[in-house]
Amino acid sequence: MKILVTGACGFIGSHLVEKLVAIGHSVKAFTFYNSRGSNGWLDNIDNKVLKNFEIISGDIRDYDILSKHIKKVDVIFHLAALIGIPYSYVAVKSYIETNINGTFNILNLSKNTNIKKIILTSTSEVYGSAQKIPILETHPLNAQSPYAATKIAADQLGLSFYKSYGLPVTILRPFNTFGPRQSARAIIPTIISQILYNKKKIKLGNLSPTRDFTYVDDTVNAFVKTLKNNLALGEIINIGNNFEVSVNEIINIIKKDFGYDFQVLIEDKRKRTISSEVNRLFASNRKASKILKWSPKMKGLEGFKLGLRKTIEWFSNPKNLRHYNPNIYNI
Repeated sequence: MKILVTGACGFIGSHLVEKLVAIGHSVKAFTFYNSRGSNGWLDNIDNKVLKNFEIISGDIRDYDILSKHIKKVDVIFHLAALIGIPYSYVAVKSYIETNINGTFNILNLSKNTNIKKIILTSTSEVYGSAQKIPILETHPLNAQSPYAATKIAADQLGLSFYKSYGLPVTILRPFNTFGPRQSARAIIPTIISQILYNKKKIKLGNLSPTRDFTYVDDTVNAFVKTLKNNLALGEIINIGNNFEVSVNEIINIIKKDFGYDFQVLIEDKRKRTISSEVNRLFASNRKASKILKWSPKMKGLEGFKLGLRKTIEWFSNPKNLRHYNPNIYNI
């Protein structure tokens, strides 16, 4: 099967490309063009994998470059997006152009092709703080950041193209995926990278919010399960662990289970404002189980600890840790 993966240079995207190549698909990896010639995390994967897929450098906002490649594929996994929540407070237009207009480009260019499936990547942030637990796909949408607002808009565009034009769209809504290669903006890499640089005092923001964490291999497996699943067309499907843990509990696990000794300093600039903070996320994955026949292999607290161990092991390799600078806090 010929597959285009946008956002292939990123965290989940790079893992997805590896998986698709491993199971025998022909993959075009769409990466964000830059003058350094960097392909993000794809530059760090095994050379045996690298030679088995095509890299296309471009910009998801560029209609013309996308048009050259979309008509030549069977399936599109659309992961390209601006994801940093704090940066969305100061660069709203960039998020609109990338997350909304970029998704429009994918959808509109696919209308007159023989595309078999388009899998759009959503986010649990569209729900805002949980009003009902566990969070079903029917939970009210509540954008508490410009980032979340643009993802809601992109999801609705996808559904409208399915209903209006019969475009074969599925929306996967991952909760908090974690693992090797995750952005330093995320809480687990933030904690781990500071500790591994031998910092006895690490800087964090709010400690009370809970999140539903899924290890990246499990998230990728959910994406792969959409390939031959027509029941998922026109559906929004949560990808989560049906388990929640607070930032403070993560800190205690790292201390107790992994033997690290450190103090936490609360830094105001790392906090989201009260009205913007999503206090609780806890997924229902019943729909994923029913339609995709998917459930995480690393389940619950013990599964989370196993994923955390794998993540710490990856970060502990100096060639991986060098990509993270704990002394710099960027929005």
